[in-house]
Amino acid sequence: MTEALTQTTNNDEELSFAELFEMEENSSVVNVGDVTMGTIIGIVDGYVLVDVGDKAESYVAKSEFQLEKGKEIQIGDTFEVFIERRKDEGGLLLSREKAIAIKVWEDIAKIQEENGTIEGKIENRVKGGMSVHVGVPAFLPYSQIDLRPVKDLDALIGETFSFKVLKFNRKRNNVVISRRAILEEDRNKLREKMRSILEEGQIIKGAITNITDYGLFIDMGGMDGLCHITDLSWGRVSHPAKLYKVGEELEVKVLKYDKDNDRVSLGVKQLKEDPWSTVATRYPVGEKAIGKVVSITDYGVFIELEEGVEGLIHVSEMTWSKKPRHPSKIVAVGDEVEVMVLNIEPETKRISLGMKQLQPNPWDLVTDSYPVGSIIEGKVKNITDFGVFIGIEDGIDGLIHVSDLSWTERIKHPSEKYVKGQTIQAVVLKIDKENERFSLGIKQLEPDPWQAAYNKYPSGTVIEGTITNVTDFGVFIQLEEGIEGLIHVSEISKEKIKTPVGAYQVGDTLKAIVINVSAKDRKIGLSIKTLEGDGEDSVEAGQEQQTTPKKEASAAAVSAAAPATLGDLMKAAASGQSDEGKTEED
Repeated sequence: MTEALTQTTNNDEELSFAELFEMEENSSVVNVGDVTMGTIIGIVDGYVLVDVGDKAESYVAKSEFQLEKGKEIQIGDTFEVFIERRKDEGGLLLSREKAIAIKVWEDIAKIQEENGTIEGKIENRVKGGMSVHVGVPAFLPYSQIDLRPVKDLDALIGETFSFKVLKFNRKRNNVVISRRAILEEDRNKLREKMRSILEEGQIIKGAITNITDYGLFIDMGGMDGLCHITDLSWGRVSHPAKLYKVGEELEVKVLKYDKDNDRVSLGVKQLKEDPWSTVATRYPVGEKAIGKVVSITDYGVFIELEEGVEGLIHVSEMTWSKKPRHPSKIVAVGDEVEVMVLNIEPETKRISLGMKQLQPNPWDLVTDSYPVGSIIEGKVKNITDFGVFIGIEDGIDGLIHVSDLSWTERIKHPSEKYVKGQTIQAVVLKIDKENERFSLGIKQLEPDPWQAAYNKYPSGTVIEGTITNVTDFGVFIQLEEGIEGLIHVSEISKEKIKTPVGAYQVGDTLKAIVINVSAKDRKIGLSIKTLEGDGEDSVEAGQEQQTTPKKEASAAAVSAAAPATLGDLMKAAASGQSDEGKTEED
């Protein structure tokens, strides 16, 4: 008051005491609706006593001050308060929160006008975005949170950021803010800087912002570049997500920079030397190597020898077998295998590999292990119309041709006698190493009955047998099991007979005389008319035809000639002995 009484005007004229007192009184008066400074002069329970210089103290709820400071308020602290109204009983109704709100709205208007920023704390998620406290509740749309969609929005709750004010309406208590606008401004500044320093061949660090099927998008600092999947590794990459994660930082090389369109092509594999440039020295032809199975196809297996270097084992190079199994039956993806380098083409980035070359070729040893004439034992692996395949050892099967199954039985199909998995014995007949063929026989396990028949039934021998078949050209007689002879129609009677059909029945017993026998051709010629004494000349002719030495006949019997079937004998009789009959008739 003393200082006020000594104040002077601008023209240094002294005021009267009454004028000065009136000025002092007027200066202490506050108006309703104003925001003024208040001083805390007391704290009682949950209220704070505030002096705003109106010769009256007013109480304000203590909770209104706790949002302002992170520590307890003290007597003597000063704050802005809002004068709501004068009480009827005297004093003022003050509000700290409304003073803050008014100040905030003023700040918001100024920030928007000046394109400034305001700090706010993200409080919780709301429909369409987030609720942010900037002094008053503000709305942050999802699209304005970041430059790209944020996957974990809950992680942002409680975080404090700077925001731009997009729009506000004080009457509706509505404020819309944006964090993205700030990030875009920063990004544009960084982009301009990056444009000035970015060059092809430059190595820089960046963060992965997005992963697609075809590559990675990498933020280099204000500018995104694409690293195509083919430039991630010298090796095979099925999907970029298997190697990298969003947010991960990595070094890349600038491969191409299109300044007009702000397009940047990046590469990771270019940071390393192309392994194919020296592959021929590291994997010489004929040397062994260890690799991992990375892919299996119908035609072979791809082996990764190292990152960026893959070779193919063709299915024909996996085993020595002529009928190899599917590659998936031999190896699996992820297996480590030993291989041999067969061929290298660095220009086309191709390496041919082999597995079977690490094992001895079983056909190189088969001749010594299974000489011709030896007896082997094996299981039936397959049965076909033309024979039976026997498994001898891994990669080698032997074939028993249907003609080598029996000396005498008429076998229409091998499945009549054998089944898969059955263990049988056979004789080694022939080994063709060049064509990888192994011929076996079962009938050769026993002597050829036709050789015995040659000795047992010489010409002139009288036999008695059962009729097995009657045809127009003759009658077949079974001498013993597996041995049949033919009585040609011309040898039935001295009288001319067109056909024996009707005169003889299957199962009847007949006597006849042997007029010729051939172990090589597996034929025995019989005659009834000669037995009756009417054809001695025929017997002599037959004896002259039977001139093959027994030694020669024996060798022929051991050979792999096909057994005589009923059809063979019938055809032979029709062609040979019919001529003989005609001669006699003539």
